[in-house]
Amino acid sequence: MGYYIDLEKITIDDYRIKLESAYLPPSRMILKDKLDERFEYFKSVGIKNIKELIQLLKKKDKFTELSTVDCLSEDYLIILLRELKSTLPKPNRIGDFNVISKDSVDKLEKIGIKNTEKLFDKVITKTDRQKLADSTGIDYADILSLTKLSDLSRIKWVGVTYAQMLYNLGVDTVEKVSKSDPIDLHVRINQMIKEHNIFKGAIGLNDVQILVETANELSLEIEY
Repeated sequence: MGYYIDLEKITIDDYRIKLESAYLPPSRMILKDKLDERFEYFKSVGIKNIKELIQLLKKKDKFTELSTVDCLSEDYLIILLRELKSTLPKPNRIGDFNVISKDSVDKLEKIGIKNTEKLFDKVITKTDRQKLADSTGIDYADILSLTKLSDLSRIKWVGVTYAQMLYNLGVDTVEKVSKSDPIDLHVRINQMIKEHNIFKGAIGLNDVQILVETANELSLEIEY
């Protein structure tokens, strides 16, 4: 399937069912309201999958038209589009990770690898990783570290800091995140944040539940 989830394979009905049981932040709980009515409407206008729904909502004239439908609203459609777009997280920049030197970052950028999406297809197998290490002169261990950070970056809302925390906790692949107990992982993440003063505040249990749930939706592409 590649770096991203294939949105064409997620039908409107599949996504409705997902939203019914999904852990959502309070600001997005509106997505659970009138689920059947709203998604039946999308189906009635010919929308079959999530890719088509995103394309529809991104058209300004269609968005305006939809916002006048009785069962929909502008606020709802804005939040729905945000949630849909978050299923394709923005790639993290390789240079923002602290696991390799600037020289190694420069070597990767020279061959067009500037972010986690660009790296992904080059590191699927051990042979791929060794080939990249040999061609760039970057140590294999560094390539493997970046591979794991790229894998983690596929998870919704996992930026550079979050990916590095998970990596340092040993929960360093999508598969390991998907098999984690949210309550245990929540405790470990916040303990690390406090001990290393990574940032002020804490990550909520609901956010960790979303992390684990989203990891379970991703294909396990990389061979370790």
